[in-house]
Amino acid sequence: MTSTRKTLRALVEARRGVLVPGAFNALSAKVIEDLGFEALYITGAGVTNMWFGLPDQGFMGLAEIADHTARIRDAVALPLIVDADTGFGNALNVRHAVRTLERAGADCIQLEDQVAPKRCGHFSGKEVIPTEEAVGKIKAAVDARRDPDLMIMARTDACATLGFEAAVERALRFAEAGADLLFVEAVTTPEEIRALPGRLPVPQLMNMVIGGRTPITDAQALQSLGYGVVLYANAALQGAVAGMQKALGVLKAQRRIDEDPALVAPFAERQRLVGKPGWDELEKRYS
Repeated sequence: MTSTRKTLRALVEARRGVLVPGAFNALSAKVIEDLGFEALYITGAGVTNMWFGLPDQGFMGLAEIADHTARIRDAVALPLIVDADTGFGNALNVRHAVRTLERAGADCIQLEDQVAPKRCGHFSGKEVIPTEEAVGKIKAAVDARRDPDLMIMARTDACATLGFEAAVERALRFAEAGADLLFVEAVTTPEEIRALPGRLPVPQLMNMVIGGRTPITDAQALQSLGYGVVLYANAALQGAVAGMQKALGVLKAQRRIDEDPALVAPFAERQRLVGKPGWDELEKRYS
């Protein structure tokens, strides 16, 4: 059987703009798989928001993202792209993070060049580390992996602080260091979106942040430009928040909620998503 790592590498290298939603826990991952998406992204921002109730400003550690990765790996069969922030320290910490996340079931590990504590790529106040330090961290990540099919994605946040050309130059250096996938975060114009695939030699990810700084661009248009991945890291999270607010708003106003599928997932659907029929069969087998 083809491994999830080989599957992901093939998807990325096809440069057909595979649409990848973000998951913030095992249930959101199961919804993504159930809807037929081909891969998912374990979002650091989503884990931080939904697990801690905090903004994406460096509060997540390696233990939290490794735990979520392992739980999601057990829950779904899709390839997993895992957000490892800055690698949680220097190049040696990056090496440890890659080994830890590889064991947890990651198929691709994303590392970025922000100064720690990092912050959301669409927040103000970002800073990036020196280029040579960032390149060293990517080299450490590439050397650390035990499985050569594990992908390393290198993200640069330099566009917001040093400008588009500096971000392209960094991404080129990351490719030279062995990165399999490049991510230039928070580009702000359609011209920059169109330019990147022709400027960089390895496949790229384009991040569509709903309400963020990058113009929302249709996935088909990004496919035609040659992007490998089109990421919606927190569409599920924002949809979940809106759904909770809607359902609980009705409960507060009306003092009851009936099983209205326009408002809540039916009880039977909830059980289907978490695989209860399969667990019932196992219970019979072992009784």
